[in-house]
Amino acid sequence: MATATKTTMPKGPMRGRGMRPPKGAIKKGTFGRLIKMLLKYYKWRLLLVAFCLVFSAAGSLVSSFYMQQVVDSVITPALEAGGITDAISQTLVGLIVMMITVYSLVVISSFFYQRMMAVITQGMLYHIREEMFTKMQKLPIKYFDTHAHGDIMSNYTNDTDAVRQVIGQSLPNLCSNTLTLVLSVGLMLTYSFWLSLVVLCCTVVMSFVVKKIGGGSAKYMVAQQTSLAIEEGFVEEMMKGQKVVKVFTHEEQAKEDFNQLNEKLFEDSRRAHQYGNILGPILGNIGNFNYVLLAIVGALLYSLNVRNYGFGNLFTGGEALGLGVIILFLGVSRNFAQIVNQMSQQVSLVAMGLAGASRIFTLMDEEPEVDDGYVELVYAKCDENGALTESKERTGLWAWKHYHKADDTTTYTELKGDIVMESVDFGYVPEKQVLTDVTLYARPGQKIAFVGATGAGKTTITNLINRFYDIADGKIRYDGNNINKNKKADLRRSLGIVLQDTNLFTGTVMETIRYGRLDATDEECIEAAKLANAHDFITRLPDGYNTMLKNNGASLSQGQRQLLSIARAEVADAPVMILDEATSSIDTRTEALVQGGMDQLMKGRTVFVIAHRLSTVMNSDAIMVLDHGRIIERGDHQKLIDEKGTYYQLYTGAFELE
Repeated sequence: MATATKTTMPKGPMRGRGMRPPKGAIKKGTFGRLIKMLLKYYKWRLLLVAFCLVFSAAGSLVSSFYMQQVVDSVITPALEAGGITDAISQTLVGLIVMMITVYSLVVISSFFYQRMMAVITQGMLYHIREEMFTKMQKLPIKYFDTHAHGDIMSNYTNDTDAVRQVIGQSLPNLCSNTLTLVLSVGLMLTYSFWLSLVVLCCTVVMSFVVKKIGGGSAKYMVAQQTSLAIEEGFVEEMMKGQKVVKVFTHEEQAKEDFNQLNEKLFEDSRRAHQYGNILGPILGNIGNFNYVLLAIVGALLYSLNVRNYGFGNLFTGGEALGLGVIILFLGVSRNFAQIVNQMSQQVSLVAMGLAGASRIFTLMDEEPEVDDGYVELVYAKCDENGALTESKERTGLWAWKHYHKADDTTTYTELKGDIVMESVDFGYVPEKQVLTDVTLYARPGQKIAFVGATGAGKTTITNLINRFYDIADGKIRYDGNNINKNKKADLRRSLGIVLQDTNLFTGTVMETIRYGRLDATDEECIEAAKLANAHDFITRLPDGYNTMLKNNGASLSQGQRQLLSIARAEVADAPVMILDEATSSIDTRTEALVQGGMDQLMKGRTVFVIAHRLSTVMNSDAIMVLDHGRIIERGDHQKLIDEKGTYYQLYTGAFELE
């Protein structure tokens, strides 16, 4: 990573991503899409939740309503009558029974509401993660080459957690509070237009404050979500490269780079929560002012005996304002201010949740790997006439099943491993060409080696054979078929591959080897390990083939991990094998042991070998020497030595591979 100063963000592939509050960071339609997804899986539960929310919203106004009824229907008549009469007692008992009934219903509805929301929230996270992972399996290799892995992981952690808060807390609270506000406005307008006008004026002021301050909080909440993803990507990169950091004593610079990202996250978080923290007290004080103003206006209207109008008495010419109505408004206004305050606090959380949902939907909307192939790979057998036919069982014989739409016929071509590249041009980005006019062929059973400096295009050729990327020009034929016609999954199933960088997934040694072919028996896995000369060290492990491997096989040496990788490729029993620096991590002695097994593995198979050690390619049928994406020499070892060109100079040490 390039040097960074205190005032400059570190340079690199992540520079500029999320460094400012992103304009339009939340994709248009995110909220609607989230709601559609909720309705898709939990339509009926959401209807029940909405029903329960109505009860909860009504329950929050019950206390103010009953206080008004108690004052106007019990206390005031009792004072006028000089005591509590039987009629007043009956009214009081009726009010108490009704209040107990309503509150009981509110408690029951709240109980069911909370239980259903727990199911909906966790269930939605389950479906979101499932859809994300399913989509991720369909994305092309290019996506993972161009996106920080920590950033992708943030979709599964921070973004889903933000969505959880929105679904489980913010949206239900907003819905409940909105219903309460509507009911509150209806209740106030029913009893007094004048006092409702006072509340309306304060509400306008509150709305203005929420728009100005809450909008700033939401903007930086979105920026915080993006900054957090970038920081996680950096931390993951540092964790993977910790040995390199220490070897080159890069600790201080790594700390400096991290501090730059951490400061950006701190600034976004500080501003987001700063806006959010000052919003509550401001709205609270406006609510207090509204409370006092209502008391003053109500007292003036009461003392001046001003006629009070509301929907409840609109057609009766109005009536004198009662004390109960003033008390009702004081209670409702206090509740009104608290609700507006709660809703304002949810705005930033909703923004953060929608930002997370937007990032998740961005992943889900990525273009999947295009596969327009129609030629399938099937098990085959020969009938009595020697013709190939399809078999449902494994026979050791493979064939390409080619359906010809023009004449509605199907032909079968034996999979032999005959691969030809014709005038292939390719670049990972259009403006930079990596391969130029590459032409080569590999006949069944041949071993083809690629030699050249780093960046010459060796690995790129194997990526094209796998169709991890598609060529810009030219053709690649596999057993006579253009590989664009082959289904990608079937194409890759016919190719075994061993990479320089081993990837061992969590599981037992047996499961690790069986990863190459899931229907392989234990005996086949053990035989593959023996061919790779991995059997001896496996039997010395604590639990042998049942030893659990974790963290990419960290308990094994690099050579042992590579041996397991080779055994995994062997058990796949693919007719074409790609060995990309497969023995580069193995010492010379181990390499000699492996080479015998590798020779057995390569018998009858087409093999592509990429190697820096020229000793591993000397017995190849053809050696391709690449330079800047072009094949500059080709031939077997002796032919290239006799030509005394680049290969000769590499072999004799006049040149060295970089």
